[in-house]
Amino acid sequence: MDKIKPMPVLLIEDDVAECVNYKDCANRRTDVSFVGMTSSSEEGLRYLKSRLPEAVILDLELHKGKGSGLQFLADLKAANIALRPLIVVTTNSPSHVVYNHVRDMGADLVFYKQQSDYSPDMVISTLLALRKSLHATLRDRLPDDIQSIESPEDRRARIAERIDAELELVGINVKYKGRIYLHEAIYLLITKEKNNPEAVVSQVAEIHKTSYSAVARAIKTAIVRAWDMSNIEDLQQHYTARIDVRTGIPTMTEFIHYYADKISKTM
Repeated sequence: MDKIKPMPVLLIEDDVAECVNYKDCANRRTDVSFVGMTSSSEEGLRYLKSRLPEAVILDLELHKGKGSGLQFLADLKAANIALRPLIVVTTNSPSHVVYNHVRDMGADLVFYKQQSDYSPDMVISTLLALRKSLHATLRDRLPDDIQSIESPEDRRARIAERIDAELELVGINVKYKGRIYLHEAIYLLITKEKNNPEAVVSQVAEIHKTSYSAVARAIKTAIVRAWDMSNIEDLQQHYTARIDVRTGIPTMTEFIHYYADKISKTM
């Protein structure tokens, strides 16, 4: 039986302590993964489009951040998003008028932060309990012909943004040339211009008019430095494929294949 992948969740929250609590909660579990954390409603919408979470935990007020939860809900409603995740609002307001309004704006659940049993763990546990039903809901929300509402240019941009987001999560730094090569190789494998990682690395070498070995070295350097410098818990959370037991890092081909496969399944 295939192992169930962690539930990808986006957190939009301006309280630093609350963000730490959510991150600590996720680190104690294997069934949830935060694909982004931000205190900006505008950035939250960008993350939603590129990182495709199954659920969004949205702080309504965002007094210390930018925008507001209401602004996020309004922008989400206006955006042409084919597959909308479950939206969970957290708030310090006890007003049922507010609760009814955010539900009208598209929120699925509302949690009052001052209730006695409120905690990040309770919110996450509720999401996970709803996950099976959520999958059915997501399928219902998906148009019959998703390609008809997304141009080829938009799709290319969405794939590219998602690749960048995934590479950032494991610390593949933009200053390394290997980052450029990895991005292009993953993109080529996703779009099936070549059908295996070594073939796409060869194609990247041709594009840049350099050798296969030069591209492979640069990619390996980028991966090695990420595994040397990034937090091991972040690496284990965001990269769940096989690691080379001799080196303690992924091989170039495993790394490219993992991300091409991971991103393809959500496109």
